Amino acid sequence: MTRSTLFPILGVALLGLVSACSDGDAAKETAAAAATPRKCPAIGDTPVKLAGGTFAMGEDDVYAEEGPVRETTVAGFWIDPHEVTNRQFADFVKATGYVTVAEKPVDPKQFQVPVEQIPADMLKAGSAVFTPPDFPSNNYSDWWKYVPGANWKKPYGPTGADRIANEPVVHLAWDDMVAYAKWAGGRLPTEAEWEYAASAGKRSKNVQPEEANSWQGAFPNYNAETDGFKGVSPVGCYKPNANGLYDMVGNVWEVTTDFFKPGHNPDDKDNPKGPDENNAYDPLNPGMPSRTVKGGSYLCAPNYCQRYRPASRQGRDPGLGTSNVGFRLVYDQAPKA
Repeated sequence: MTRSTLFPILGVALLGLVSACSDGDAAKETAAAAATPRKCPAIGDTPVKLAGGTFAMGEDDVYAEEGPVRETTVAGFWIDPHEVTNRQFADFVKATGYVTVAEKPVDPKQFQVPVEQIPADMLKAGSAVFTPPDFPSNNYSDWWKYVPGANWKKPYGPTGADRIANEPVVHLAWDDMVAYAKWAGGRLPTEAEWEYAASAGKRSKNVQPEEANSWQGAFPNYNAETDGFKGVSPVGCYKPNANGLYDMVGNVWEVTTDFFKPGHNPDDKDNPKGPDENNAYDPLNPGMPSRTVKGGSYLCAPNYCQRYRPASRQGRDPGLGTSNVGFRLVYDQAPKA
């Protein structure tokens, strides 16, 4: 998949279109107290060691692609305590000179139409930015815009604010994440590893968490910000889970190495790695294999995307970066200090 498929898939495949937006005025009347500032202490980068074990993977009573629940076993591993940040990615770029996919012009051959039919902006280097409307809407084209000049350095576009060091790095394609992982000595987690770490010994439940960056109010046009943030937050602003891991739900979706297919194979229980590329299928992006993303983002709301849970899962276009998708790494050996 390429940036040529931006408008047909962005709002659905990456966010999860699950219901029409509720009335904005009603949400405002019932919203909690006004947003209050939230302290975000500095946290370390040292990966957390998890011994591995067996857990209940999946959830049966929310979205069909999340079930069936199955007892799943994973081996031990180390995992980053937080999402990879702009600060960390900047160190990688400084050391290697790496240029991300979003910083490169688009090859017109990706569109499979005559070049004169392609909007000029769609051929410019850029990425997809969430741009909320000031009116209720369940049409994703009202919320997502392809913005030339948007990339990890300028997450809101060339006229927007610069990156913030301790916010998760966004606007990365799969190849960008793999390149960083190789440099850092880690890898992207499997879906099972990620969900095991996020669950931290508890069953996934369909409850909007208080200690996570999600959307309070009527998505997409009214956010009460009662969790302290309207958009992406720095890492470490919310309490860690029982494994000592921050932002395992909410903030930004996190990419795993598994190819996506709706539902779990109930017989695949021992260190599963999902379907192979030839058996992957994303009904919202049927033209190519998608990767599985986990945990929801700051855009998930009770009236729209109830995916602020460890069991949540969606397909993600590997060739396209957006402003609400990031990642963290796992390690098979103790990382070097």
